[in-house]
Amino acid sequence: MTHYSIMATINDKISKLFPQAQIEGDTIPMVTIPEEQWHDAAIKLRDDADTAMDYLVTIVGMDWKESLGAIYYLMSSKFDQVVGVKVIAKGDREKPYIQSVADVWKVATLYEREVFDFLGIIFIDNPDMRRLFLSIDWVGYPLRKDYDANPDINPVSIKNERQTDFTDVYTLNAEGEIVKNETRVFEKEDFVVNIGPQHPATHGVLRFRTAVDGEIIKKIDVYMGYIHRGVEKLCENLTYPQTLHFMDRLDYFSAHNYHHGLCILIEKAAGIEISRRAQVIRVMMDELSRIASHCLFLGTFCMDLGATTMLFYTLRVREQILDIMEKTCGARMTFNYDCIGGVMADIDKDFVADVKALLEILPKNLKEYNDIFTGNVIARNRLEGVGVLTREDAIAYGVTGPSGRASGWACDMRKLQPYSIYSELDFEEVTATEGDSMARFKCRMREIEESAKILAQLVDNIPDGEYCVKVPKMLKLPAGSWFQLTEGCRGAFGLYLESDGSTKPYRLKIAPPCLPQAAVVDHLTRDAKIADLITIGGSLDYIVPDIDR
Repeated sequence: MTHYSIMATINDKISKLFPQAQIEGDTIPMVTIPEEQWHDAAIKLRDDADTAMDYLVTIVGMDWKESLGAIYYLMSSKFDQVVGVKVIAKGDREKPYIQSVADVWKVATLYEREVFDFLGIIFIDNPDMRRLFLSIDWVGYPLRKDYDANPDINPVSIKNERQTDFTDVYTLNAEGEIVKNETRVFEKEDFVVNIGPQHPATHGVLRFRTAVDGEIIKKIDVYMGYIHRGVEKLCENLTYPQTLHFMDRLDYFSAHNYHHGLCILIEKAAGIEISRRAQVIRVMMDELSRIASHCLFLGTFCMDLGATTMLFYTLRVREQILDIMEKTCGARMTFNYDCIGGVMADIDKDFVADVKALLEILPKNLKEYNDIFTGNVIARNRLEGVGVLTREDAIAYGVTGPSGRASGWACDMRKLQPYSIYSELDFEEVTATEGDSMARFKCRMREIEESAKILAQLVDNIPDGEYCVKVPKMLKLPAGSWFQLTEGCRGAFGLYLESDGSTKPYRLKIAPPCLPQAAVVDHLTRDAKIADLITIGGSLDYIVPDIDR
């Protein structure tokens, strides 16, 4: 079946399931469902064989001024089709509420907390309605349009952070009134230890409050937000070209990939067509980034497990790639190279020769990595069978990228939602079935080979032409909304844009791959040994600035 026939089938099925629902949009249907029908509708969308919307991509909390609500982006792992669902919150602005779907998609528990944190929408029956990124005593909801940003209201705290062992669960009574109930995060008798926020195993400023029974993990409560910068709020007061400069401050290893995603989204909304040369350059930079990122993962992951030598081997390749980047982009980390209309500058005169030199040495380097680590008996004992994530749980928790593909879920957006020139390229989607830490390690090793294959197809076929087309200095987008999925180095990177017709986004929602990967740590470590937390967390390869934003 073609994409359009699948979409037509799904649209027809949705119309039959929900006759009163409003369906808009062409490439991505947007379905408006009343709040009181939403929970039952979510179950039907997930379980019906003709829709099979088993993957919750993200929840976009919205303030439309006259109302609050949420947009749920769903995807079918069976049909690879994306559907948006708009739900208007009930109640007033003091206590707006929507029925939780945490029992339908496991990752919704965390996504709903994020919406509650920034917009104050209460999700009825969500088991954990604490703030997610902001402190528990924060006043107001920053993504509301009437939010008071006076710093005196929320002064910078110079005291230790407040924490609580309790969370709120909101329910509706028989009269339809919201009732708040308090539940414990940990049991009274639990012995709780802190891992982080300053700890090498958390790969950034992330905190695991861990309940243990001897060496065995009972439960992990993940604390985020230590480096939250309010990127989505900041973007509301920036022009579209200015928003690009935050993309490499998220997953800094996916800087090119994230810039690429936002550029595609804005160009789609503005009706801008870029040159073939710019498309090829962007894809090559994306794949160079993927190789560099995976190399750093291999080295630091092995170092976490005590194999320090591996880091020096993998850094050689990463440094070689950063040298290539520096010559063209003028930077080694925060590149800001992709721009609306193409790329900032043409490739360096040595670019082709340097990429060919990289491709020449990569096979030898990968063999070295396998010789040093992959077959080592200690490594195998630490990785095989540890932190097993099933395909079903990978989808339910929204764990994409190599971590999801290691569980047998073919979730590469370069294949499922092809963008730029990826549909023309010959490369394999790397998957495995074991779902353990070793499978996640090996998937990244094999993805380096596939990225090299893409580069080999393009390096001698960079067409002539403009590297950037002309774009209006004051770019205004038409009123409307758009959604884009691309493949970062760690998984699916989603962007939702709503425009009111001005030079600034009304709402820019960033859906990073690392947030669900942090969310699944508790599930993967239950009944594991405390030492395995280092292995499992490292194998997921999350980046904390990507989580916090």
